[in-house]
Amino acid sequence: MKLCCLFLFVLLVSSCRPEAKYSFGSAISTETELIHSGKTIFEQKCGHCHNFTQEAIGPNLSGLTRRVETEWIKQFIKSPFQMVAENDTRAKRLHKAYQIYMPGFKNLSEVELDALLSYMHTYSEQKAEDSNTLDIIEDPIKDTLYYSDLVADLEFVAQAPPTTEKSILARINKLDCAGNSGRLLINDLEGFLYELRDGKVEPYLALPDYNPDFVKEPGFGTGFSSFAFHPNFQENGLFYTAHSELRSKQPADFSFPDSISSKLQWVLKEWKAKNPSEKSFRGSTRELLRVDFFSFIHGIQEIGFNTAAAKNKTDYGMLYVGVGDGGSVVGGHPKIALHKGARIWGSILRIDPMGNNSENGKYGIPPDNPFVEMADKRNEIFAYGFRNPTRFSWGLNGALFVSDIGHKIMEEVNLIVSGGFYGWPIREGEFVLDPFGNQSQAFALPENDSDYGATYPVFQYDRDDGVAISGGFFSRGKIFQGKYIFGDIAKGTLYIGDLSEKKKRNIKKLKISLDGKLTTMAELTKSSRVDLRFGQGCDGSIYLLTKADGKIYKIKEN
Repeated sequence: MKLCCLFLFVLLVSSCRPEAKYSFGSAISTETELIHSGKTIFEQKCGHCHNFTQEAIGPNLSGLTRRVETEWIKQFIKSPFQMVAENDTRAKRLHKAYQIYMPGFKNLSEVELDALLSYMHTYSEQKAEDSNTLDIIEDPIKDTLYYSDLVADLEFVAQAPPTTEKSILARINKLDCAGNSGRLLINDLEGFLYELRDGKVEPYLALPDYNPDFVKEPGFGTGFSSFAFHPNFQENGLFYTAHSELRSKQPADFSFPDSISSKLQWVLKEWKAKNPSEKSFRGSTRELLRVDFFSFIHGIQEIGFNTAAAKNKTDYGMLYVGVGDGGSVVGGHPKIALHKGARIWGSILRIDPMGNNSENGKYGIPPDNPFVEMADKRNEIFAYGFRNPTRFSWGLNGALFVSDIGHKIMEEVNLIVSGGFYGWPIREGEFVLDPFGNQSQAFALPENDSDYGATYPVFQYDRDDGVAISGGFFSRGKIFQGKYIFGDIAKGTLYIGDLSEKKKRNIKKLKISLDGKLTTMAELTKSSRVDLRFGQGCDGSIYLLTKADGKIYKIKEN
């Protein structure tokens, strides 16, 4: 997830001083054992946003340790927030250039920092390759968003219990209705499923108690990512979860060739409560599928049922699963995601969790899936071409909308059609991307663009307005009736999207208030990194969750 990064920008700034080009790093160790240790740390903490061959989410880091003071790099890795707050010139330039913060790694010991720098020091300066410098679009959307006249009035609902000692208080990630039970459930990436009851957040299930290989590090969306209660939960007691594990002894149902390594597995599980009305879980669990992922990012971030499907409809009880590209594209393996439906990474799956005609016999393939009985396609796939699909929402007419976090060019919300291709990794928003070159560069669509068959977003914004989309929901209330309410994860900016506006800029910023006073999510959380998420209640109410302080709000619309 791109929020992991704020980028060691100094390789651009300091290199302007020729006399300083190779002035630093003489004291960095070159011991082989330390370098190997540093490689592991880099892959876990840094590799999601940085590499040494080209600009990724952050800049090419080759030669950084030779251009910047060793102690400055260490301090920035540990405390980027503090350095910006203390007006460190280089840190401030960094923040201005990328508009988000890298999380601080205060828990890294001096030995670990030395190892990390030893590994980074093995890469001397290289020139990043550009795809085609003549045709690069520097500013994909030239104008920035302006505010709507409407105001979202918030009501404080509850405080989530603290679960981490990091810069965030609680990794609360999703709020959703528990099927037809009328209960509200909330998950924390650290492994907990809670019920929101009478203004309190009460424990319902702890995933690590049932999954000894559960892993919640190094962050970046790892842990207990999502849950979905069967629409008939009150009668059948069934619900589903997605969580991460380090690659274990268990073979994956979906894996890579031996030439490509995987660092993480994501697991989809079914749970059956003995008594669906009980306040805490008692019952059984079983595994439905297990997937290998190239890196720690862009795993299975979302699962869900069509909340608008009636019992007599074919979509009722079908489980949708959002599978990211696993960081394969930025990691140098774009063909993992460039598959035309032949592999599941970067796809939305649609399965029947109560069926058994899959290859592993643990779930079913709906007969109306678009690629059923096509030998060169995965029958589970409903749509493909996504980088990091993070939130599902269904309109009142049953249409599925999926938010997809971009790499460096565009944040987007897509209207999903069966069998649709949504562009990644050759498109990001309505712009061309070179998955084999510098993936941070945008290019104009070609004249024969229709030959590629890409479906483009219904809502999109670029880096001038935000850095990572937090998908939302369509309002059922009086004030925002039919509008799509969503936001930006890092900045905490709220947006309102209007599908009835046919012009491309059909998004506006949304002001917020609390207790009648205009404010911002950054002010409410007292944090420059809000970590905003959205949820929807059983009555359609839209909720806001802020990881920075673990608070839950509801938008008042009556």
